Amino acid sequence: MNLSKLFLVVLTASAVTCCAAQSNDAPHAPLQVPAKTLPVPTDVSPAMQTLIAAPLNPAWNQLWKTGEEWRTAANAQAAKTMQTLPAMRQRLHVSVRPETIDGVRVYVVTPDVIPPEHRDKLLIHVHGGCYVLFPGESGTSEAIMMAGLGHFKVISVDYRMPPEAYFPGALDDAMTVYKAELKTTAPKNIAVFGTSAGGALVLEMMLRAKQLGLPVPGAIAPGTPMSDVTKTGDSFYTNEKVDNVLVSRDGFCDAATVVYAHGASLSDPLLSPVYGDMHGFPPAILTTGTRDLLLSNTVRVHRKLREAGVEAQLEVFEGESHAQYQFDDRVPETKEAFGEITAFFDQHLGH
Repeated sequence: MNLSKLFLVVLTASAVTCCAAQSNDAPHAPLQVPAKTLPVPTDVSPAMQTLIAAPLNPAWNQLWKTGEEWRTAANAQAAKTMQTLPAMRQRLHVSVRPETIDGVRVYVVTPDVIPPEHRDKLLIHVHGGCYVLFPGESGTSEAIMMAGLGHFKVISVDYRMPPEAYFPGALDDAMTVYKAELKTTAPKNIAVFGTSAGGALVLEMMLRAKQLGLPVPGAIAPGTPMSDVTKTGDSFYTNEKVDNVLVSRDGFCDAATVVYAHGASLSDPLLSPVYGDMHGFPPAILTTGTRDLLLSNTVRVHRKLREAGVEAQLEVFEGESHAQYQFDDRVPETKEAFGEITAFFDQHLGH
């Protein structure tokens, strides 16, 4: 027997012995990992390298405990975000106007040019921000990118957030807009998209639509969804202090979600949709990155969709932390990510 065959036999025997030893359902010992140095990937664009090389989010451990505290923080962040939006709208040739749909605040985002094949299509956007951040027009940046890069009309839902409303207020507002748009647009011509808490809301909307007996849209794009806020998932551990946006499973986003949940069980599928029944969901495209704290949240949703027989496409970008594929419309990877979503919507909407 040569050395390679001997090694294989020993390895197989060790695995069998290990599995037999654990057959009594005893807890497995955690893997101890030594400290590592992670170089910035060199096979991504220089602009993305800059995002990857950024220091940890300095606000990662601001753990506000009330809706009022979160709104104060959100308003300060929103003021900074608002300063960047006029230039982005100009670069991407879109206009934004506020409206109200059945009592819900929205922003209608319209590209200067809509191609003929998109003129009967409508995208509904639910923004991210851990259910407490990006109030008002500050929540439209992703919608602006989708409208400008994909050339679709987009309705961005400015859902109520703490302290104005708590769970399930965001979901209720998003569903109000969806039900209103079903009156004038065929469901096969509608897509729903969002990132982070917005990605979770996309999935929660599909669960609620099924509960209400409503038709589901033609396609969805839940980006790096907060699909399990019980902090279950491998990358909550492997990517802790690696993701420079969320940083930690015990960081600001967890604290914010607890405030939004307002005492509701965090395992409720309308807060952790990975635990919901995804049979009958529309085709889905999911986007994440290798350093994303929610990489496992995204992967688990992809597997859950596949197990339910739903067409699901998973896009994983090299080196990216949470939602960095939509931080800056000028970054090549951003254009690539929204290009993938556009192509997916083109493939499925109207059919």
